[in-house]
Amino acid sequence: MLTSTRFAALALLLTGLASCSQPTKPAATASAAPASAPSLASYFPEPDSSQVQTGGVQIIPITTPKGKFNVWTKRFGSNPRIKLLLLNGGPGATHEYFECLESFLPQDGIEFIYYDQLGCGNSDNPKDTSMWSLPRYVEEVEQVRQALKLDKDNFYLLGHSWGGILAAEYAFKYQQHLKGLVISNMMMSIPEYNQYADKVLAPQLKPAVLAEIRQIEAKKDFQNPRYMQLLEANFYNEHLCRLPQLPEPMTRSLGKTNQSLYVTMQGPSEFGASGKLLNWNRVPDLPKLAVPVLSIGGNHDTMDPKHMRMVAEKVQHGTALICPNGSHMSMYDDQQAYMRGLRQWMLGVDKGEQQVKL
Repeated sequence: MLTSTRFAALALLLTGLASCSQPTKPAATASAAPASAPSLASYFPEPDSSQVQTGGVQIIPITTPKGKFNVWTKRFGSNPRIKLLLLNGGPGATHEYFECLESFLPQDGIEFIYYDQLGCGNSDNPKDTSMWSLPRYVEEVEQVRQALKLDKDNFYLLGHSWGGILAAEYAFKYQQHLKGLVISNMMMSIPEYNQYADKVLAPQLKPAVLAEIRQIEAKKDFQNPRYMQLLEANFYNEHLCRLPQLPEPMTRSLGKTNQSLYVTMQGPSEFGASGKLLNWNRVPDLPKLAVPVLSIGGNHDTMDPKHMRMVAEKVQHGTALICPNGSHMSMYDDQQAYMRGLRQWMLGVDKGEQQVKL
């Protein structure tokens, strides 16, 4: 999860080429080989001159219990077999921190689709906290899938942090429409996340620093500038993004975080969740996931890397990618490991492999 003045909401986004990933079960491959990768001309097809072009942007109307709203999507590239829909974290950040994918996925002809969830970025913001609910967001993703004409022959879903919760919850209900699922930097149990934050991450702080943070939290003085100052210097730099300077797409995205959405779902504290997601736990249901799953984590993550490896072991066809130098934003601070593993896994699933050896 994600938060801060600097991160705007970096705590739960929920709250070297070497990768340490390994499949958890024997690999199984299909006999049919995929078609060759798309050519440059097919990946960037000639636009239809009879229609006004918008650079891949498609505004999708969605129906909710509170009426109709519009959400923003943007397609990058074209591949009829591999279409990756991206679910941002926060909750309440924007698609923009995924822009780093533009430097990697086109090399393999992978189509990907930016998407701002309702209340985020370029999409409508109803400013109604009753709309911030996991079941409603699941139905929103399904309406987006239908509008984009994604199906089991091409639909990959990647959710990062809070987006990982949303992606998993979508798969539990609609996995028949998926070709592959990526859960990035997110545990499948908020109670276990809270325990990890309390028992493992918090004690890594200097005692005086932790005591001062706890004192501010006890007073619920979360707007105190000192709170964010302590977290940035002692926690974020270790577990959220370990780069000496934060990448611009990341600061731009997190700087636009919808705080109403973030606090409603995650809660105000950096050490664990206390909002609507407090009791969310899908670990017992992981064996129900039959679609190929890639579980990504980082050794320095806010999320327990052992838990994220366990996710790959519990699902029917799981692969783990634990970035050795990565934190919560592994797509930036262990970028080569993250991108190499993601691309290799997607291309493997495209070939018919249910579990990909990384």
